[in-house]
Amino acid sequence: MRIPLSIAFIVRDPLPPVRADLLTLFGVEMPRYGVASALVGQAGGDAPVAWSAGGAYPVGSVNSPYASVLAPLWDLAGLVRAASRMRPDCIQVRDKIASSLLARIAAAMLGIPFIYWMSFPIVEGYEARRDALAQRGKTIAWLAHAARAALARRVLYRLVLPGAHHLFVQSEAMADWLAAQGLARTRMTPVPMGIDAMLFRRSSIAPSADPRLDGRRVVLYLGRVAQARQSGFLLDVAARLRGLVPGSLLVIVGDAPSRDEMAWMRAEIARRGLERDVLLTGWLPQREALGYAVRAEVGLSPIPRGALFDVSSPTKLVEYLALGIPSVANDIPDQAQVLEQSGAGLCVPMEPDAFAHAVRRLLDEPGLAAGFAARGPAWVHAHRTYAILGRVVARAYAGILADRVA
Repeated sequence: MRIPLSIAFIVRDPLPPVRADLLTLFGVEMPRYGVASALVGQAGGDAPVAWSAGGAYPVGSVNSPYASVLAPLWDLAGLVRAASRMRPDCIQVRDKIASSLLARIAAAMLGIPFIYWMSFPIVEGYEARRDALAQRGKTIAWLAHAARAALARRVLYRLVLPGAHHLFVQSEAMADWLAAQGLARTRMTPVPMGIDAMLFRRSSIAPSADPRLDGRRVVLYLGRVAQARQSGFLLDVAARLRGLVPGSLLVIVGDAPSRDEMAWMRAEIARRGLERDVLLTGWLPQREALGYAVRAEVGLSPIPRGALFDVSSPTKLVEYLALGIPSVANDIPDQAQVLEQSGAGLCVPMEPDAFAHAVRRLLDEPGLAAGFAARGPAWVHAHRTYAILGRVVARAYAGILADRVA
C-alpha cells in the first residue's frame, strides 16, 4: 500500500524530534507508504534541524521566555513556509491548542482536511496545574492558570475537535473518553505507544557491568520521575521489598523534568534510609539504559489513576515486554489490556503492598517468570512495533484522504 501524500505537521515537541512516536513513526515508517511530513514547531537548540522525511520548518525557540505566547504565531509562520513549498494534502497538529485553531482556519482556506493528534489531554493537564496551585495558596498564579484552562477548554472542545476531519488518539480508552463527550468514535484512530524492534532486540544489548548490581535481585523502573507521577510510590515499594526479598535492589533508570524534581527524589531516598535499596541513575544514553534493563528480573510500571493518565499508553511496559522482562503494572486501561492480551505480567492495583507481593511472587516462582518472559517479545512484535503501528496509521490516512489519493 503506497499512498503518496504530504502532511504539514505542527508538533509540540522541540525540533528535531527525539520521541520514537515522531522520530520512528513519521521519520521511518510513514515514508515507506509514501507519506511525507513537513514538521513545523520550535527549535530545541542552536543546531540545524534536518528532517529527511519531508522537511523541517523550525520557527522560534522553546527556550524563549515568550515561547508560550508567541508559539501559535510562530507555528502559523512555519505553516505558511511549509505550505508554499510542498502543497500539503492536509494539516495536522499534535497537542497544541491555539495553534490548532489557526491551523483549522488555514486548512479551510486551502480546502484541505484538518487533523488533530492527541497524545495527552492538555486541557486536563492545565486544570490539574490550576488545582495544584489552589491547594498551595498561590492566588495570582491560580488566576492565570484558571483563565488559561477555561479558555483552552472552550477552544479545544468547542472549536477544534468538532471541526477536525479525523482524530488520532493515544489509546482505546482515550477514544472512548472523547466519544463520551459527544465526538464521533468513527472519526478516531487509536495509536498506542510502540517500540522500534531493532533497538529493543535483547540479543544486541550488552548488559551493564555496574558492580552495584552484582549479587542483587534487580527490580527495574525505566522512565521519568516526578512528583506529579507520584514517583514516591516506587520508594514505598522498595521499602516493602527490603523486608520481603533479601538482596532486592530497585534500579530507577531515568531523569526528572527539572533539577528540583531530581533533588526531591534523592532527598526522599535519603530520608527513608533507602540508599542501599534504591539506585537512581539519572539520565543515561538509551543503549546504556537498556544495559541496566536487561540485568533486571522484574520491571515495574505504576501509573497514577485519574483523568490525565487513564487515557495514556505508557511506553515502559511495552519496552519491558519486548526485552523479555516479566512485569508488574497497575490497572490503567491500556496496561490492563496489554497484560491481558500478552499474558506477560501481573496487573495489580497501584498499592505498595500489592506491587511488592507481586514482585516477590515473580522472584519466588521462576517458572511463572520464565513464561512471562517468553510471551512478551512475541506479543510486542505482533502488536506494538512501529512497523505494525505504521500500517495502522497509513491505512487511516488512506481513508481520511481517499479523494486526494484518487
